[in-house]
Amino acid sequence: MSYKQYLKRSAKYILRGVPVKNITASISYLQPNSRLAGKKIIVTGGGKGLGAAMAKKFVDEGASVLISGRNEQTLQSTADKIGCKYLTLDIQNTAELDNFISEADRILEGVDSLVNNAGISLHEPTFFDVTPETFDAQIATNLRGGFFLTQSFTKLLLHEKRKGNVLFISSETGETVDIRPYGFTKAAINSMVQGLACLFVKDNIRVNAVAPGITASDMTGIKSDGNLFLSINATERVYLPEEVAETTCFLLSDASGCISGQIILCNNGRTINPRWK
Repeated sequence: MSYKQYLKRSAKYILRGVPVKNITASISYLQPNSRLAGKKIIVTGGGKGLGAAMAKKFVDEGASVLISGRNEQTLQSTADKIGCKYLTLDIQNTAELDNFISEADRILEGVDSLVNNAGISLHEPTFFDVTPETFDAQIATNLRGGFFLTQSFTKLLLHEKRKGNVLFISSETGETVDIRPYGFTKAAINSMVQGLACLFVKDNIRVNAVAPGITASDMTGIKSDGNLFLSINATERVYLPEEVAETTCFLLSDASGCISGQIILCNNGRTINPRWK
């Protein structure tokens, strides 16, 4: 069952008078201590949701940040709120990626970290609802765009002999089988992370990923300021973008300098398959 289907079922239960748990979150955050001071970070899909939460965390930790996305009004509003730069980018337009990296490098005065967060899920209800159009759109955004943007970014790092970081936002779906393109793209990202980590280890370029469980965002359609109950998550609640951002901050910091090629699942072990399940 997808979370969209789950939410519809929950709504029916409420209408029938069947009780649904009221779940809130008690989250702890590390106090900012300049752990990203001096870092120059690009966050794709940074105008809202997890992308905006990460960008805010990185700024709070002393980094210079540039967010990107297709909607300039959304980007400008977010950039003004958190104090970062922005550039518009359609990640599907691979012909513009070299120019984007060059301009972002100029604005940030030497970029060293890329967070590949831009992604879409079209939530096809079944295998038979997937169309060539929905398949291609998700591959182009989630996989092809991130691949070629990383190619442009690492070319720059290698040419300038800079150490750096690449962080992909994967998903717990990448750790399970799937019948829809969103899951296929995340499984491919997990493979790519490990391959690139091995490729660039001697160049001082680290490549990692975080793979959140179902998180409050526009993409999931779940609000972070209401009832967070979701029985299919291990903790019976939706995750918040701010708590995932804590993990991404660590992975971009020098404190995680010995970590590369790892996919860090942020889902309290939901995708582990113990024998007693």
